[in-house]
This record gives sequence, C-alpha cells and structure tokens, in this order.
Amino acid sequence: MIEMVIDARRKDLGGFEVGRVLPFHSRRMIGPFIFLDQMGPAEFAPGSDAINVRPHPHIGLSTLTYLFEGEIMHRDNLGFTQAIRPGEVNWMTAGKGIVHSERTDPLKKATGGPMHGMQAWIALPNEAEETDPGFYHHGEADLPAYENGGLFARLVAGEAYGAKAAVKTSSPLFYVHWEMQEGVRTAPPPGKGAGGASERALYVAKGTIEVAGREFHEGQMIVLEPHAEPTVKSLTRSTVMALGGEPVGERLIWWNFVASSQDRIDQAKVDWKAGRMHLPTEDDLEFIPLPEESGPTTQPKPEPTHPV
Repeated sequence: MIEMVIDARRKDLGGFEVGRVLPFHSRRMIGPFIFLDQMGPAEFAPGSDAINVRPHPHIGLSTLTYLFEGEIMHRDNLGFTQAIRPGEVNWMTAGKGIVHSERTDPLKKATGGPMHGMQAWIALPNEAEETDPGFYHHGEADLPAYENGGLFARLVAGEAYGAKAAVKTSSPLFYVHWEMQEGVRTAPPPGKGAGGASERALYVAKGTIEVAGREFHEGQMIVLEPHAEPTVKSLTRSTVMALGGEPVGERLIWWNFVASSQDRIDQAKVDWKAGRMHLPTEDDLEFIPLPEESGPTTQPKPEPTHPV
C-alpha cells in the first residue's frame, strides 16, 4: 500500500524551524504539489523577529498557506494586504508573475506567541502557467468541515468526499486537514483504482498514526500506491494532512520560480534582477535579491525564499 516514506528535512532559519518535505530527490511531486513545508511548531518570544520574509517573486505556481496556530500578514504587488489565521486559506496564483512578502505584524511581534502551519506550492498546468496573477483569501465558511467520533476534517482545497472547497484551483487536487483523537480510524480520498486521484500522500504534522500495519510519526510523509485504499488509525492525538491530485507534467524549480521550460525561468531571473517586477506598494523599502546561481535543478537550489 505504501510506495515510499519521506522524512521532512528540518532547517533552522535563525530561531525558526521548518520541515521541508517536497521536493524530494526521488519524489519531486505529488499530483500538482511541487513544494511542501511545515512551519514550526514554534513559540516566539515577545519582541522576536518571528516571520520576516522580504518581498520576492514567483512564477508558474499557486501558493497555499494554511495555519494551525499563529498569524502571518501577506502583502503583494496587486495591492492585497491580508492576515491569515488558523483555519483560513491564503491562495496566491503567481501565473506570469507576482511579488509578495510574508511578515509577522508588529503588534504580534511585541506579544510573541505560537506559529504552526503548512505551506504548499501547486504547479500550474501548461495552459495556466502564464495566467494573470491573483490573490484570494478564504475563511472557514468557504472550507467544508466534518466532525464526529473524535475526527475533525476540513477540506482546505479541491474536491474530496463529495464536497468542494471554494478555493479556485487550476487542476484536479485535494488537500484535507484531519485532527484525530487517539484511536480514531479514517481513510484518505480514493485512489486511481476507485476512480479517484492518481497520486496521494499523507503528512503527519503532529502525533503518531498507523497505516498498513506500520507506525509513522510527526515529520513523515507516506506516499500511497495508486490503487491502495488504506485505513488510517491515530495511535495518539494527531494532526494529518492528506493531499493529492493529477500530475501536470514535468516541472523545473529554481529558487521561487516554477516552469515547464528553462527559458521561462531564465526570463524570470532577468526580469527580477532588472527590477521589472514591481514591489508591493505597502512593502517596497527592501527586497530579496536574485541568488547568483543558474541552471535547472531537481531540488530547490538555491533554497526557496519561503521559510514556510
């Protein structure tokens, strides 16, 4: 039932840790999901810098930010300023190009507090790679939820279990958040053999679960076989993300750029270095310069800007 297991690589970003799951050297994508980070969990002290990601560019992807705890302020060059809080979604489509920053609000910095969440990058299909950029915020009312018998489930994006989230995606996918009390059993959306998604995975953000008679703990992604229909059992109170969808084709990833061709990535490098991608009006005093590297990679090298 299990194709492989991917252990998140923990990275210390100056007092704040992330667990980088995708891309992985032997499994770069799950459906259209090309990048997945777990933010924290962390507890920021009052007055600490917390999240402080300066303006930077993206092309060819959508970013999906989802929090369990904490708050992040998004600003972009389309004019959107939007805080995201637990149970909400910030969905940003880069398409032909967008610039944004992610920071902790100064008032939140002063008081400190927890931070825990996920950020995913979803590669756009060929016909949408050069779409106009856009930003969309969705509250809990836009995300179908279910609670019964110790299981809470929220559909963060896409379609699953007969429900559809309001998040406008560009290709077939699902992204589900489970909160499981000890001893709870559930199942992921169906796989290829049952008319479901071609590629699926489970990521343990907290706790310990059992799948196909094996135990998995926080920081592990379980990549499922296409036809597998496993039962998932929580051995402790657990937080799990179920994700998957249909492949969109081979993609290159370099820094914060995703594209189906090296020429497009090279053009994005030139545009950013030349200042042709303008900064957010409300956050234009600094930016992250282009790393001095080039060439296609199978790993995000240099590392993506996001600590999330």
